[in-house]
Amino acid sequence: MRGRHDVLEPAILGLLAESPMHGYELRKRLNLVLGSFRALSYGSLYPCLKGLADRGWIVGVEAPDDRTVASKRARIVYQLTAEGKEHLQQVLSSSGPAAWEDENFDVRFAFFAQTDAETRMRILEGRRIRLTERLETFRQSVARTRERMDEYTLELQRHGLEQVEREVRWLDDLIDNERGVRRARPEGGGRPAIAADDAEGNTEARNEKERG
Repeated sequence: MRGRHDVLEPAILGLLAESPMHGYELRKRLNLVLGSFRALSYGSLYPCLKGLADRGWIVGVEAPDDRTVASKRARIVYQLTAEGKEHLQQVLSSSGPAAWEDENFDVRFAFFAQTDAETRMRILEGRRIRLTERLETFRQSVARTRERMDEYTLELQRHGLEQVEREVRWLDDLIDNERGVRRARPEGGGRPAIAADDAEGNTEARNEKERG
């Protein structure tokens, strides 16, 4: 359970830093941040909220709910305390290996808008190094065992390789953007446009061919 809380707690704090929320709204936003494969139940949310409140990082305040006025019920709206804001900043400023791992990277990336540029770059570069290492290990494993795999297992391995390669390319673009580099791309997307020197060389070659 601790591993799940390591992901859930910073996600809750990050969302509450944007605005106070009641449990239902918080759960919907968390499901967007954590993704459909980590759908969140109230059984996971409220114990985590209680733990955050016990540590003084959030506080719940009763707020009237217009839809339940007749029954005099009230909703609990959660918001960050000063201590919670300070702790969140400590979390967002960390950029060690834990921030690069599969379980944590998505959540950290979701709150990059609240993260300083230097930390964002360290996390992106660390994630790229980790995936590049994984990609090389993956390729070596496939090369050693290819002859013993059936066609379906090979297809699954190929699919896994393509997923990692795609994320590495995505990280390359993000890192370029963080550095202020804008790769020229053809309209509608696609691969980066060729360099200007190459383009001029190709044009000159075509002109020479036409003159010949």
